[in-house]
Amino acid sequence: MLGTIVNFIAILLGGSIGVFFKKSLPENYKEIVMNILALSVVVVGIQMAITSKNFLVVILSLVLGGLVGEFLGIEKGLNSLGQKLEKRFSESGGDFARGFVYATLVFCVGAMAIMGAIEDGLNNNHQILFIKSLLDGISSIIFAATLGKGVIFSAFPVLIYQGSISLFAGLIKGFLTPAIVNELTATGGILIIGIGTNMLNLTKLKIGNYLPALIFVFVFEPALRFLS
Repeated sequence: MLGTIVNFIAILLGGSIGVFFKKSLPENYKEIVMNILALSVVVVGIQMAITSKNFLVVILSLVLGGLVGEFLGIEKGLNSLGQKLEKRFSESGGDFARGFVYATLVFCVGAMAIMGAIEDGLNNNHQILFIKSLLDGISSIIFAATLGKGVIFSAFPVLIYQGSISLFAGLIKGFLTPAIVNELTATGGILIIGIGTNMLNLTKLKIGNYLPALIFVFVFEPALRFLS
């Protein structure tokens, strides 16, 4: 789990640096940084989404995943946790929960988190997560400089999520065919695009509720491949 621990520390450090700069960053500058970050998130999402080889898998996974997530109230739970942390650590401006949710989703969604955690746990290969740690550390600086302390606390869901995958890597790896990895990446890309458009205030999508879509990819990709 060394790679996951390094990733955890990178987000903590990056978020802390970002919070330090937040205090001296004028509001109009924060808006510029946030808009650039949001546009960059959208571009990354598009790059991920176009890797799909069977977009029907992505659509079905997102539809069913969104319905299940809405039923379970995942987004509401994430926001509730963010608000509880905000009360505990009292940050003015109301950005704590938003920073926590946005950063958690960005850092957890994507094939790099899954594949990196599997390699970390199964083969003791930390390279993927070391690269992800560098990317997440830089991103957390920018996120925290605009959204504040909530970004720092997104390190804990990352630790739990990637750590759990590492611990159960032996059970998961057998299901991760190249085709499934492609569709996982594409599905995650759609969610990343949604995060970016939310950050730009163009949409108000409950992205957290769509997280179960990543699980349904494991069902629909082999099923549709068998039927075709």
